[in-house]
Amino acid sequence: VKCHGISDLQVVNKKTKKPVAKNGKELGEVYMRGNTVMMGYYKDKKATQDSFKEGWFHTGDIGVVFENDYIQLKDRLKDIIISGGENISTIEIENVLFQHPDILDAAVVGKNDKKWGEVPCAFITVKKNSSITEQEVIDFCRSNMAKFKIPKKIIFGDIKKTSTGKIKKFLLRKKANQE
Repeated sequence: VKCHGISDLQVVNKKTKKPVAKNGKELGEVYMRGNTVMMGYYKDKKATQDSFKEGWFHTGDIGVVFENDYIQLKDRLKDIIISGGENISTIEIENVLFQHPDILDAAVVGKNDKKWGEVPCAFITVKKNSSITEQEVIDFCRSNMAKFKIPKKIIFGDIKKTSTGKIKKFLLRKKANQE
């Protein structure tokens, strides 16, 4: 991402509060400041206070920085699953699921787990006439990602979206934790 008009843009490690290494691997939250960054949320002081700290806008986006200073966005901070101390990108799992020929749509959220804190839970819409099973989806994931990232639960059905096509992940989180 090349950003013009933004004075400063950095990716910061959540724990150390220092910029991440420029190795394309270390995840951090994207911070920005400059004349084109909004001053705050309209009539929402709490959201403004939560998002602006020490002159920086905390975007809620998670990304990595490469040696050439390019930033690649990986996920939203609120969508990252923390399982056994490991950060798992829901987008990374969704990208694998979309590679399966029977999967039409997919969304992944964290499901509460007593042992791991959270585990991935995948919501999947399959193509018409597909007979894919939960175990087949898990086996597909097993051959395409690290074991700790494999969804522990698969829920089949339509995925609810907003009028603009954005997945309502807050509803999926609620449903995942009722299962």
